Amino acid sequence: MQNIGAVDLHILGAVSLEQTPEGVKPWRIPHEERELFVPNVINGKPEVPAGVRVEFESDTTVVAVGFAASESDRLFDCVVDGVKFATKTAAPGETQVVFEGLKPGMKRIEVYLSQCRPVTLTHMLIDDGAAYVKPQVEGRLRWIAYGSSITQCEAAESPSQTWPAIVANRMNWHLTCLGFSANCHLEPMVARMIRDLPADFISLCLGINVMGGSSYTMRTFRAAVIGLVKTIRDRHPDIPILLQSPIYSKEREVTPNKADMTLPIFRSEIYEAYQLLRSHGDTSLYYLNGLDVLDESYADYLPDLLHPNAEGYKIMAERFERALRNTVPELFVKLQ
Repeated sequence: MQNIGAVDLHILGAVSLEQTPEGVKPWRIPHEERELFVPNVINGKPEVPAGVRVEFESDTTVVAVGFAASESDRLFDCVVDGVKFATKTAAPGETQVVFEGLKPGMKRIEVYLSQCRPVTLTHMLIDDGAAYVKPQVEGRLRWIAYGSSITQCEAAESPSQTWPAIVANRMNWHLTCLGFSANCHLEPMVARMIRDLPADFISLCLGINVMGGSSYTMRTFRAAVIGLVKTIRDRHPDIPILLQSPIYSKEREVTPNKADMTLPIFRSEIYEAYQLLRSHGDTSLYYLNGLDVLDESYADYLPDLLHPNAEGYKIMAERFERALRNTVPELFVKLQ
């Protein structure tokens, strides 16, 4: 078979790529500055390649993806022309997954990496004589989705079935997923990173990790939201930015955290920040109430009373897209 080295792979959705002795490791922060992303490199979440995929065009009928061994299971998806072809599981110690029986002829192939565990890519194999073309991505809307575990989506059916990946695939958008499980705390280094990344649209799903960690109070949370948006606006002055408040979570709706805040308070504070920024001229800022994505009627899809299950993430994708079309209709008109 034809061997494509790791350095020649067309990897999308990563913020940076680290060349290691084993291969190429995608990161969702600038890996050279990892020590500045405290605590503990955002507790290890940026080295998990949620939303990261290898994309190419080829007439191959087989794709084998090689990677460094791990002590944990990892799932990989093969998506062909926008449709999930297959999911493969790499057991602990395994270093390759193989997707066979792809349709003949040229097609766009995406291999999504695990949204739960780090992956270091070593190589890819395709049919002898098959084409290997890196597709153009310049015409696609570049979407940065920042959030918590509900954006990283560990409980999704597979890597291409997270709600951001489903929406991006359906819309043919270029996704960079910055969902950091338990670690969406509006840190200045993350704000600066988002500011410096290319983007046509940015969504900021805020509040649930701050609720869990009691990391801001009524005195500081709204200020942090405003600071996050204003930092991003330094280099993205006009693009649509969506402020999204938390989805439904039964106990957190009524039980205050250590800072005496509940989810309704977070929703109100995010909305107030939105109103203030709009009143000061930010007409490209939008607000989406998380209850318009998943409210109490979807509680059965939240088995731990917080995170959607696999089906819940699919529902969330559908409802987020619908809500986005209603909230930011000009986004879709402008980029048709």
